[in-house]
Amino acid sequence: MSLSFSNGERRVIVSTLVVGLLLSTVAGVVAAQSVQGASGTIVVEEGETVSRIDAVAGSIVIRGTVTGDVSGAAGTIHIAESGRVQGSISGAAGDVRIDGSVGGDVNAGSGSIQVSETATIGGDLEIGAGSVLVNGRIDGDARVGAGTIVLGPNAEVGGEFRYDAEEFTQDPEATVAGGVVADPSIRGSDSAFAIPNWVTQGYGLLANLLLGAILLLLFPAFSARLVGHVSDEPAKAGGVGLLTLVVVPILLTLVAVTIIGIPIAIVGFVAFGLAIWVGAVYGQYSIGAWALRRIGQDDRWLSLVAGLVGFTILGAIPIVGGLLELGALLLGLGALALELRNSYRTSRGSGPSDRQTTFDDTFDESGTETPAGGTTDRS
Repeated sequence: MSLSFSNGERRVIVSTLVVGLLLSTVAGVVAAQSVQGASGTIVVEEGETVSRIDAVAGSIVIRGTVTGDVSGAAGTIHIAESGRVQGSISGAAGDVRIDGSVGGDVNAGSGSIQVSETATIGGDLEIGAGSVLVNGRIDGDARVGAGTIVLGPNAEVGGEFRYDAEEFTQDPEATVAGGVVADPSIRGSDSAFAIPNWVTQGYGLLANLLLGAILLLLFPAFSARLVGHVSDEPAKAGGVGLLTLVVVPILLTLVAVTIIGIPIAIVGFVAFGLAIWVGAVYGQYSIGAWALRRIGQDDRWLSLVAGLVGFTILGAIPIVGGLLELGALLLGLGALALELRNSYRTSRGSGPSDRQTTFDDTFDESGTETPAGGTTDRS
């Protein structure tokens, strides 16, 4: 069973999907009395005061004052030297850096955590991370599990410092009033600080499905022709994808050598990053469409779900999953480059595409197949 949308319905659906996609990817600056929800970047500027922060964001930066707690998940959580959090901090992030003051506790899971020499934490520190540097003041106890832990010369812990690490270093100048205790049981509890893999994988799958739906709604015929590239000439598509992945960054780097070329290169890298994402989604969708056609299924929506969900499952396989995802990326990126080239040539009036659409031609807008030689081709 396939889905069909009128032009009006398609505009409404696309608008809704675009808003959702922008909410998950576009960075914005937020400063308010109470910050909650999702955003790209949340910043409390120096001189500003908010009551609390509870959000999911690309980064959370505190240069001003938060009178309550800060909690959430982010790529980066940074309490600047001028920043003050009167409550506690709890969250998960790729990088956590505390240069300012925190009145309460700090509970965090991160790839890297730094408590610098200008930092003060009024409560306890309880963290799990890949690497930890403590070089500031902690009035309470510290409980740390990490691969690498360093107590710097300015570290001052008012209570006990209990840790589990593969590598632990304590500077002779560091002071720990309650003593330093190695506790192997801490490592087993690190998972409580980390974002579960299924959460990140689920978010990635939803974002990819959202992007794929937008592409299929906006460019149904273009998407079908792109599937044809992958099905009919996979070696060529994969080779072009590999060439694109290698050559484009080199060219953009050369453009950036000149001052005039820097803005162009920045825009180019952003566009190329988006193209890689689109190529990955198209590659997985195309392989899903090819696989379903082997069992007589021609629905594009089912192909999108099957391809993306299938690769999410395969991606969990160590090494092999990564190689399969790379292969899908190369196929999708190459097919995208080939079809963009053909579309450009056609728009320049140099004649029709130089590739015959032999994937039993294409899918029409309802998601069903148009027979070879048919005239339905909306791009």
